[in-house]
Amino acid sequence: MLGDSEARLESHVYWHRKERFALDRDLYASWTMFAVETGRFRYKIGRTEGEAGPGELVLCPPGTWFHRETLAPLSFHFFKFRTEEEEGAASETDEDKADADGNGEERAGKFSPSDKERLASTYRYLRRLAAESDATGMRLKQHLLNDLLRMLELDRAQSTQSQDTDDELMREAKRLLIEAGLEPFPMSLAAKRLGLTPVQLTRRFRAAFGTTPSSFVTERRLSQACRLLEETDLGLDEIARQCGYENGFYLSRVFLKNRGVRPSVYRRTHRV
Repeated sequence: MLGDSEARLESHVYWHRKERFALDRDLYASWTMFAVETGRFRYKIGRTEGEAGPGELVLCPPGTWFHRETLAPLSFHFFKFRTEEEEGAASETDEDKADADGNGEERAGKFSPSDKERLASTYRYLRRLAAESDATGMRLKQHLLNDLLRMLELDRAQSTQSQDTDDELMREAKRLLIEAGLEPFPMSLAAKRLGLTPVQLTRRFRAAFGTTPSSFVTERRLSQACRLLEETDLGLDEIARQCGYENGFYLSRVFLKNRGVRPSVYRRTHRV
């Protein structure tokens, strides 16, 4: 949803039965999220608008006006947080640039975690910690914020695995990416073959499959890297080469960002 980086919590406030917002719109330098427990409100974020109620999360990216209006007394958790910075423009690939173009607005809006029991449990812990602002309290609340975001990532991953689409062009896009194997395949080339711009390809692919083309390719590459780490004694540079990466250093960086551990740690804990 926000990539695979950890969110760094800046603030958390719990509001109980808020009748109305002090401001009908606001602009934040950080990501913000309303996690609704009870009540209902109307929102507009860029071109995305709708209503949100119990069990739903509304995300707003930095630098985007967040319009909101209560429809029923609202009990919700309000988060402000940041994510790890993306790679600098000098080291971006074509697909990174396509994903970055307008991706804030595409990642904005309403989401509903499917695991309602886990969601309710996370909300209970957040209510207990609502008044805590010391280092320990903020660390625990940051963990719970990331738990909410991971629920969305899990739902997206499951949807991507099972989701088909009526968009025939995006079926063709997926086939092109699969046929390319794990070799480098610029998104600009895939887009050109499909008669689209890279940004159009990214947006339509995300709409069709719930993930971006580059994330789809990255997941395929990392799955192969995991298999090679588990089943072979190949060095990291050779594994990187077989998985479409320039070298072991770059693979290690991507692996850590997406899997949360370095390849060496993964190999040590998954070898049997």
